[in-house]
Amino acid sequence: MARTTNSDTLPYVESRYELGMLASQRVRDLNGGAEPLVDTKNDKMTVVALREIASGKLDVNAVRHEFVQSYKEAPIAEAGEESLEIGSEDPLLREIDAELENALADDMPVETAEEAMEEVADETTDEE
Repeated sequence: MARTTNSDTLPYVESRYELGMLASQRVRDLNGGAEPLVDTKNDKMTVVALREIASGKLDVNAVRHEFVQSYKEAPIAEAGEESLEIGSEDPLLREIDAELENALADDMPVETAEEAMEEVADETTDEE
């Protein structure tokens, strides 16, 4: 049974919510092959992560940064999916991007920009 309590870890984290996030990130690291910083004693990885945080041996700022970065990764398009990135090869998307850039540059009202985008979309569907 774990003898690490929330009060043991609170000097190293800002809240119980953050404790849960950081501990879960550390468990992912440990399961991925990271070396434990404390003796494992056949404990589960969750207990080991909490004990590492409570011991002060774990660089909490590094784990916090890693946690945030794990949610910033951009999704990768599957094979065969179209990309909707700006500068796309699709002529319709390039035209819409140009219209939006012009609208933003001219400080065009939102309603007018929406109408211009609808016109471009209508013209394109008429051409097909």
